[in-house]
Amino acid sequence: MIRISTCIVIITLVFLTTERDVAAGDKPGAFSPYVDSNGAMNLPAEFRSAWVHLGTWVLTSTLATGPNPGAASPRTGIHSVYAKSESLKSYRQFGKWPDGAVVVMEVRELKWDDLPTGHVIEEGEPLEWFVMVKDAKGRFPGNPNWGNGWGWALFKPAAPNKNVSTNYRNDCLSCHETAKETDGVFIQGYPLLRKEKTMK
Repeated sequence: MIRISTCIVIITLVFLTTERDVAAGDKPGAFSPYVDSNGAMNLPAEFRSAWVHLGTWVLTSTLATGPNPGAASPRTGIHSVYAKSESLKSYRQFGKWPDGAVVVMEVRELKWDDLPTGHVIEEGEPLEWFVMVKDAKGRFPGNPNWGNGWGWALFKPAAPNKNVSTNYRNDCLSCHETAKETDGVFIQGYPLLRKEKTMK
């Protein structure tokens, strides 16, 4: 009986260890279904319907002072950001993104309309999708789209399966470097990450 119990414990430990190693992504590409073994990323198809909406940014100009809207920004649009619920729970508990977490920002056209409720801003067609995949282990040191603890990707509607970013330092870091104190993510725009009193 003791031998049988010992065998069960050993088998269970082996199973749990193997499961943990695979989940931790010890092999490049195994830690995320959105990343292949070479570090190439793809746009999660289900993010809008199955993930949590963290918040939305409305980007109108590079500088807005008073009634003058300022010069138009090249990123003008409605920026809606999504993450999986388990990643959100981990962030709220530990204050950092878990390994393999994915953050998707969808940018849509900013459109104006007059409705009975007033002059409104509404979402138009998609302009691009920005994807970040948390990499706590530095799995792809030779890949120019991986670094600073993340994988970086940018997709356009004309070719939603192709990452048009060629080097994250040139294409992504200039904006996100200013958020280095919060792991490259502008959390001030996301009520769920600010732990507001009304959120549980």
